[in-house]
Amino acid sequence: MSNAHVERRLTAILAADVAGYSRLMGLDEEGTLAQFRAHRRALIDPKITENRGRIVKTTGDGLLVEFASVVDAVRCAVEVQRGMIERNADVPQGKRVEFRIGINVGDIIIEDGDIFGDGVNVAARLEGLAEPGGICVSGRVEEDVQGKLDTAFEDIGEQQLKNIARPVRVYRVRPRGTANTSVRAVLSLPDKPSIAVLPFQNMSGDPEQGYFADGVVEEITTALSRFKTVFVIARNSSFTYKDKAADVKQIGRELGVRYVLEGSVRKAANQVRITAQLIDATTGVHLWADRFDGAIEDIFHLQDQVTTSVVGAITPAVERTEIERALLKPTASLAAYDHYMRGLGSQYQWTSEATSEALGHYYKAIELDPNLHWPTP
Repeated sequence: MSNAHVERRLTAILAADVAGYSRLMGLDEEGTLAQFRAHRRALIDPKITENRGRIVKTTGDGLLVEFASVVDAVRCAVEVQRGMIERNADVPQGKRVEFRIGINVGDIIIEDGDIFGDGVNVAARLEGLAEPGGICVSGRVEEDVQGKLDTAFEDIGEQQLKNIARPVRVYRVRPRGTANTSVRAVLSLPDKPSIAVLPFQNMSGDPEQGYFADGVVEEITTALSRFKTVFVIARNSSFTYKDKAADVKQIGRELGVRYVLEGSVRKAANQVRITAQLIDATTGVHLWADRFDGAIEDIFHLQDQVTTSVVGAITPAVERTEIERALLKPTASLAAYDHYMRGLGSQYQWTSEATSEALGHYYKAIELDPNLHWPTP
């Protein structure tokens, strides 16, 4: 038996990351990094120091910070989010760097300056529940801070967090004077087709099959990312919606994607059935759906088969929809559009003179824009 001493302490843990980081990096890598570094230098790091926090480590787009005081941790988070509102005031919505923050208090293990334990894991999961620009805290944090800061707490109930054995009571932090509503940022769409592969539902009733469903999503996401004409949201961003009931249109707006792929996995005896469907997140219309059956004995072969089939089906569906969408785009020429609308106005008078006048306007519109295509009202 080892007699090595394990250092522990009770502390407040703050986890933060950038919402939609992979999408922002895909759109403007250098600009996003410059923004992130500027926010840290001018706002985040100074606020952590002011509130006696210690940055344990950074994770590319995120931070893990510990505080001796729970009140200091929440005060720091609120001040950071308030400061970010001011710093983002003149930044276009689709290019803003916005942070999600989760705070928990718990017993942790300290080793070589790093911290570990359930308390840290819960903080990271709470961060995933927060909306961009928002803060989520555990029930223990709410109890300790209540009445000590000028903040309100919105109870969103007990949440079953991934890899956390017990449900956790979660609260959203609302600085006094702000609306008590949850509104996530609406992100602009990239120029090329954009897709998010959501976590597949495990319909088997067997929690052990969850790893297989997650593996399918991982493989499909990786395979899709090889297509340079398609912008694919990173797995970490998509998995913030795991085990959550969310509207596809809302997900599309929050992640800044036009298409969403969702599905499910069901196991019966030694057989597995996987269903998948592709949805246009801007309209909610289902573009493609299929199901795949196979034996559980060869999971990796089935996973590869599903990935190949889905990618083979999804890319033509996306390309076809994008072509149709391009054809339906209005003309960039206002003069051509004006003649087109004048032609419609004359056409529906149903006289020979009006029809001749309508044709004249149509010909003029085509002359101004040979590619004009407008859906008939």
